[in-house]
Amino acid sequence: MESPAENKRSAALALAILGVLLIVSLVVLTVFDGDDDTENPPDGKASPTSGQGKDAGTAGGGGSGGEEQQAGAAGADAVPPIVTREELAEAHRAMAAYMTGLSTYKYTDQSATWGKPLLDLTVRDDQMKELTVLPTGKDWATCQAVRCTSAGKATVVRDGMIAQDLVSGGGSLVSSVVSVTATRTEDGKQTRTETNSWLVSSRKEAGAWKVSAFNLQGLGNVGASDEAGE
Repeated sequence: MESPAENKRSAALALAILGVLLIVSLVVLTVFDGDDDTENPPDGKASPTSGQGKDAGTAGGGGSGGEEQQAGAAGADAVPPIVTREELAEAHRAMAAYMTGLSTYKYTDQSATWGKPLLDLTVRDDQMKELTVLPTGKDWATCQAVRCTSAGKATVVRDGMIAQDLVSGGGSLVSSVVSVTATRTEDGKQTRTETNSWLVSSRKEAGAWKVSAFNLQGLGNVGASDEAGE
């Protein structure tokens, strides 16, 4: 028979072994439960660090593409406009002033004095000198006979083209549709109102916008009378 001392030693050894097994079990459960929580958190939301190693290459590739797109957009934004808003407004003012003046005259006007301020609004080439004139021939004779006057009003309707001459260094060019209304009177009485659309071009020269050309855009209601409703 075993002595009481040997029985005590056997019982203590058994308790020690059970204690060690219990500690090992708790450690194993804690480690594996922590991994499961990282991959699949209780609330169903992905952990900020979950899958980081797996998706690192993909995320890096996506980031690179985004940076290239942003760089491309920044490069496009860095390209200066052909004309600024202020410059465009100046070009419009030059067009409207010239076309208004071209349709404004009276039977006592003289070509030299009437045309000078208008030519100052142009590039003053041969073409613009030929176009910046009072009515001639029979039309002018009739105007003088009936003591006619013409009052013009021009409005820029829309821009047709904004360009820059990159080859010959001709500077910026703006072409716009301009609506011109001219009201004519004879012997102090209004006789008709005519409206036409013109394609007018303006070019920047020596820091100022000058009219360089104009062409009839459409016939409009030429010869129509507001009073008669024609």
